Amino acid sequence: MKSVLLYLHGFNSSPGSAKAQQMAAWVATNRPDIQVVIPAQPNTPAAAWAAIEQQIATLKARHGDGLRLGAVGSSLGGFMATRVSKLHGCRAALINPAVRPHELLQDYLGPQTNPYTDERYELLPAHMDELRALAVRVSAPERLWILQQQEDEVLDYRKALEEYRFARLSLECGGNHAFVGFERYPAQIIRFLGL
Repeated sequence: MKSVLLYLHGFNSSPGSAKAQQMAAWVATNRPDIQVVIPAQPNTPAAAWAAIEQQIATLKARHGDGLRLGAVGSSLGGFMATRVSKLHGCRAALINPAVRPHELLQDYLGPQTNPYTDERYELLPAHMDELRALAVRVSAPERLWILQQQEDEVLDYRKALEEYRFARLSLECGGNHAFVGFERYPAQIIRFLGL
């Protein structure tokens, strides 16, 4: 069996994000047998999902039935990781996950610049339709672990509590959208994912 950790970054982020790098560094030091994959996702939803699916298809082609996949997603990456979990039957840890991002990102329509890559693009109403089409119902909550901080300044944590109400939950007072103190969790996440 080949264990693969798929880390999905959030909106206007990149594989260079702090949590992605903390997760990769912990795995490299403590579990070098696990392959860490952090795809650079395109900035728009349908293209991002296509890139994620292509990455998973490549992993399945390489490892076949020997693939053991686990996903971690932050913010919009949590939304995408929920879809990965449902469609591919794997476990996922969701960090301050975006719920109904087609509503949330309405406030961001217009010109965007990804602060990690300096890529400029336009977020359009059509992209909200793409997000709506990508949403899945949570049908196997036992495969999901929600790590949530109440002082998330971007997302209302109560929406995640409702959306993922039967999933494993770690709710912390304070914090922020970046998830303060994430370095406390990689070992527990790897155990939960079964990698």
